[in-house]
Amino acid sequence: MALETSPSAPAPVRQIANAIAGWIDRLGAVWVEGQIAQINRRPGVGTVFLTLRDQVADISVPLTCQRTYFDGLNPPLVEGASVVVHARPSYYANRGTLSLQAREIRMVGLGELLAQLERRRQLLAAEGLFAAELKRPLPFLPRRVGLVTAPNSAAERDVVENARRRWPAVVIETAYAAMQGPRSAAEVIEALERLDRQPEVEVIVVARGGGAVEDLLPFSDEGLIRAVHRLRTPVVSAIGHEPDSPLLDLVADVRASTPTDAGKLVVPDVAEEQSGVAWARARCRSLLAARIDREQHGLDGLRSRPVLADPRSLLSSRTDELTALRDRARRTVGHRLDRAADDIAHHRARARALSPLETLRRGYAVLQDAEGHVVTAVGAVAPGAELSARVADGRLRVGVLAADPDPSRPEESDG
Repeated sequence: MALETSPSAPAPVRQIANAIAGWIDRLGAVWVEGQIAQINRRPGVGTVFLTLRDQVADISVPLTCQRTYFDGLNPPLVEGASVVVHARPSYYANRGTLSLQAREIRMVGLGELLAQLERRRQLLAAEGLFAAELKRPLPFLPRRVGLVTAPNSAAERDVVENARRRWPAVVIETAYAAMQGPRSAAEVIEALERLDRQPEVEVIVVARGGGAVEDLLPFSDEGLIRAVHRLRTPVVSAIGHEPDSPLLDLVADVRASTPTDAGKLVVPDVAEEQSGVAWARARCRSLLAARIDREQHGLDGLRSRPVLADPRSLLSSRTDELTALRDRARRTVGHRLDRAADDIAHHRARARALSPLETLRRGYAVLQDAEGHVVTAVGAVAPGAELSARVADGRLRVGVLAADPDPSRPEESDG
């Protein structure tokens, strides 16, 4: 119902805003097709704010969605996705803004295709086909490189030219297959298996130039992914350009951003390796020379020491010291022997002085009677008795003619 207003009776802003809100509410929920242009997730807010843009005209409208519903979308909603939204228009009178409150969001066209690929990726990842521990390292210098690509393609030229420019002796074994269309996946599988059966092929490159998402769909085929997973030979995926990411990139052992990059990854650069070898040799020479100089310096330091400069100097000083000690020992022993000899002579002289034989040698004699008793007094023998006189060199048989007592010696009394 139209509002009746005039210059003299204008309607207030709130009335106009509420009227607009009422008119918009009558529209009810509608299905809207567009493209997600912007996604704004504010921390701590239960609502996600998006911008829905028309795919033809330069027109956009704000779109809101509950965070729980947005987070549950599989695959996740990204900017640029084409969608069909079941939403209810809402006019916020306080700010005078119009927005759509989303109740359901469905991807269409490319968005639906990407959603299918995402579900397939999640299924294969859950089976472990993309596990990092399954990735095999590329050989350092493969004898033969297998290449799966389209005949006379730019991808083939990029791989072959870059590989041979880096390592001229490399041998490229090419297996041609369709890189686009409904037969592409089956032909690529057959080419991979044929190269994998050749033991001299040490790495296989799958190369294709860039293209639309629909053109790269064969390289996300489930059969191709499982076939690559079964191969014994390492696989390098070089599909499209850097932004392209088919599922083959996830199951391959190495992903190359472009076919040119793949040619650089499979073989080393001969000039770079020669430079590395030359640097390593120079480094080894430098380290060896430094080690020899250090050891020579240490040896010179040892040889400059007096004991090594003239080894006889230490022996000479020790010889002089030994000679002095020997002479001192001899003198000490000689002195000890001399003193011992003197002591022996003194003891011998004393012993001789106390010996009865020495007394006899001085002219004394020992008289014994016939019974062997020593005669000590003149009164002990009678005249005419025979005695034995012990002198220094033997015995004498003597007879007593008379006994003359010594008058100067008083007689000993019994009392």
